[in-house]
Amino acid sequence: MHLVPADRADRRTIDGHRVCDAIAAIGEPGHVRAWAERFSLLADPKRLALLLALHRTGPLAVSDLAVATGMNDPAVSQALRLLRAAGTVQGEKEGRVVRYRLVDEDVRHLLEHCAADTD
Repeated sequence: MHLVPADRADRRTIDGHRVCDAIAAIGEPGHVRAWAERFSLLADPKRLALLLALHRTGPLAVSDLAVATGMNDPAVSQALRLLRAAGTVQGEKEGRVVRYRLVDEDVRHLLEHCAADTD
């Protein structure tokens, strides 16, 4: 029970070796928090639809994403603002048009699994 934090060391366990394995599997709280934040971005169906569209097609402008997802332009812009702040997408300006693309490799790998289920 060497991995059990001091504040939990006095608690009874059934399978102590598995508790240590579970603590090791969970890892650092900051890492868990970062993944939880990623999953919260994906938990919204509209944001997930935007990410799936970007994943499959590559860079798209707000108006094109709106048509593809059935959302209105302001809703797409708001969702992209959140995704951009999280480092999941990035906009590239070409003249007056900004095209967004997926840049988070971890999210890209998750979307591979989502997209595979629809094929």
